[in-house]
Amino acid sequence: MGYRLLREEMNKLLQALKKNHRVFAPMLLPGKGRFSDTDLIGYGEINDIEEVVFDRKSYFSPKEVFYPITQTLFYFSPGEYREPQLDNRGIILFCRSCDIHAVARLDKIMLENGPYPDTYYLQLRNKLKFVLLDCPSSFTNCFCVSMGTQHAENYSFSLRPENGAYLCDVKEDIEGLFASLGEPWEVTPLFVQQNDITVALPKITEEQVASIITHNLWEEYKTRCIACGRCNTSCPTCSCFTMQDLFYEDNPACGERRRVWASCQVDGFTDMAGGHSFRQDKGQRMRFKVMHKVYDFEKRFGLPMCVGCGRCDDVCPEYISFANCVNKLTTALQEVKQHD
Repeated sequence: MGYRLLREEMNKLLQALKKNHRVFAPMLLPGKGRFSDTDLIGYGEINDIEEVVFDRKSYFSPKEVFYPITQTLFYFSPGEYREPQLDNRGIILFCRSCDIHAVARLDKIMLENGPYPDTYYLQLRNKLKFVLLDCPSSFTNCFCVSMGTQHAENYSFSLRPENGAYLCDVKEDIEGLFASLGEPWEVTPLFVQQNDITVALPKITEEQVASIITHNLWEEYKTRCIACGRCNTSCPTCSCFTMQDLFYEDNPACGERRRVWASCQVDGFTDMAGGHSFRQDKGQRMRFKVMHKVYDFEKRFGLPMCVGCGRCDDVCPEYISFANCVNKLTTALQEVKQHD
């Protein structure tokens, strides 16, 4: 069922939703850009529909809303511990098709990758409802069509501004708000049909892995990559974290355990007791990341980890393109096959 809402009606709907939900969307963050006096498109809690940025891609992914950059798991004191209280409200997340697919990838890692689900992730994930932002045309560096993530069905309602109003394809009329505020309308979400960038995914067999690992295509990244980790922190499907125990200065016997996002590209990520460290070479770190995104994850779960949002390409200070890395890998694989 589709509906058309004017700005005033859309804001009434938002205010009604906010009674029981926190509502997050891509919005303009003035002065938060990586260069002096520049702005940033990031996720924040909105109060007015005009705060939503429809025509630009967000710098960070929306995963920080339900998988926080820093998350306190529990507080401890001598003889006891307690988990922090959760906000009882649900979470409504305005995001694009690729990001909805990215959450499905995170679910695989956080909920299905071991004998038990990650309960801290699950608590917030269960609160989540998606609002699909229409994507009629491609943004810079996007390659979602190549990854098959340009179309999504898992959303409560879609949203598209058009001629001063907002068109919504409603699959879940939350609290009956659309029926009471909107005008019935024929609405079909718009999805991008073509990107400027095309990625050819490799088909790697187990017998070819050893040849790819030692291939010289990774050599250039020894010096190009500076191990800043921006590609991982902007990625909607990266899930690695590290643990931190904080002890309070006024009472060192008390504190809290936090988990914090980590990156397979940064120094120290693979450090072990005794001083040993895996993948100190930045080229091998790049190999690990690329292979995990397009081979290891798919081998385990049946679909590639990357969703083609292109944020890693957007943020890399060395202009390393993940899309180009994958295409180079595919070409290298063809060379390996010819050699065999």
